[in-house]
Amino acid sequence: MQIVVNGEPTETVVRTLAELCATLELGSDTIATAVNGRFVPAQSRAELKLRAHDEIEIVSPRQGG
Repeated sequence: MQIVVNGEPTETVVRTLAELCATLELGSDTIATAVNGRFVPAQSRAELKLRAHDEIEIVSPRQGG
């Protein structure tokens, strides 16, 4: 299925947002996620099923000021 991750078209076979984060090797405690402009809390990622053409934003914290 075709989705968009952080603005980049991506082909994937994962079914949930949690699976996508695991596939991308992202620590679930250190990222923020949104699907189609809506924030998705960490505890909801396993339940959120992805669909073709979903737009996913994944943000990691940065140090600095």
